[in-house]
Amino acid sequence: MAKNDPYAALRIKEFNIFLFMRLLLVFGWSMQFIVIEWEVYSLTKDPLSLGLIGLMEIIPAFSMALFAGHIVDRNEKRNLLALCIAAFSLISLGLFLLTWDKVVANWSTKSILLGIYALVFFGGFLRSFFGPTIFSLVALIVPKKIYPNAATWSTSTWKTAAVLGALFGGFSIHWMGVDKTLGLVFALVCMSFVLTFRIKKKPILNTKTEESVKESLKAGVKFVFSNKAILGALSLDMIAVLFGGTVALLSVFAQDILHVGSKGFGILNASISLGSILTMFLTTYIPVSKNTGIKLLVAIFVFGLCIIGFGLSSIFWVSVLALFLSGAADGISMVIRQTILQLKTPDEMRGRVSSVNSMFVGSSNELGAFESGLAAKLLGPVTAVVFGGVMTLVTVVTIGIKNPTLRHLDLRKDIEEHEKEEV
Repeated sequence: MAKNDPYAALRIKEFNIFLFMRLLLVFGWSMQFIVIEWEVYSLTKDPLSLGLIGLMEIIPAFSMALFAGHIVDRNEKRNLLALCIAAFSLISLGLFLLTWDKVVANWSTKSILLGIYALVFFGGFLRSFFGPTIFSLVALIVPKKIYPNAATWSTSTWKTAAVLGALFGGFSIHWMGVDKTLGLVFALVCMSFVLTFRIKKKPILNTKTEESVKESLKAGVKFVFSNKAILGALSLDMIAVLFGGTVALLSVFAQDILHVGSKGFGILNASISLGSILTMFLTTYIPVSKNTGIKLLVAIFVFGLCIIGFGLSSIFWVSVLALFLSGAADGISMVIRQTILQLKTPDEMRGRVSSVNSMFVGSSNELGAFESGLAAKLLGPVTAVVFGGVMTLVTVVTIGIKNPTLRHLDLRKDIEEHEKEEV
């Protein structure tokens, strides 16, 4: 196998255009989410209204996921992505208009809220298409032998844009106001739309056009559940997010346990993201292809230990360190999962497999927040977080024992096979 080149994917012009396009899109998307949460709460002063935002997005995203994967596999990916971005730009434009001073002054609060929820619902519908389309497009831009490197850069770009977008979104409300910030989001989305056409059209690799929708969806789900490596990786990530997610309770710890206020709350949030971003970029130099399964199991086991450490800590900087390390471990597991999916998924099935992945991960984010809140109410926040960490450790050990295919997974053979195919 060729020597590792940490910048292999970045040497491809089209991939750089793709990364910049994704950076602008995710940066804008993250800004928009933060601003809408702020605006909705400002209008209602009701925490339940914030929960409805997540509900409005997850219902269409989850229910449409498999069908979206079917559509992605049957259509040209570049144009489909451009269509999704164009539709998303309409959402951004609509949100800008709904928060514009002239509209706010003449419309009732109820009408504005209904408009926002409707646009968020439409955004959830689009979300079900974005993931499979982007996942499939990456595989058509770079050679198979550098999939791991491309997956690392793509995931790192997404995470960095999401963190910086959320951070800038919060500041921009103060600097420019809600409507002008959403106007900036609209501009960023339009820029990403233009960049999409700098990427060439790609071939449609799914030749089974005679398959019915039912047969197509069934084939995608069957493939995931029959592939022990993919199923194990998705299950680990889902359980880690479901039980090990502490983000929903950070405000409780900041205010009532660590007593560090809003500034400390910001540091706690930032420490998770910083750990995740740093290790994602580090994996471009230290490839995950060797002993992949063991590295994934160890990463999520460390994540569980860090969550327990955070739950038990009453010292602020110990808590920050625990969250930083949990973010680092989570970043490694994210890169490994994306690499496994890219290398183990047949070209003609990428849309459907990515859709199943989004159902695993996407639903567990929302359910994880609900589980954390419910457990905190029943058990107390400290016990709830420690319980989540322990459940993560139990899951890692169980899957490690029950799934030897994942435990012994080594992606070097897959990479070598792809190198031979492309010679």
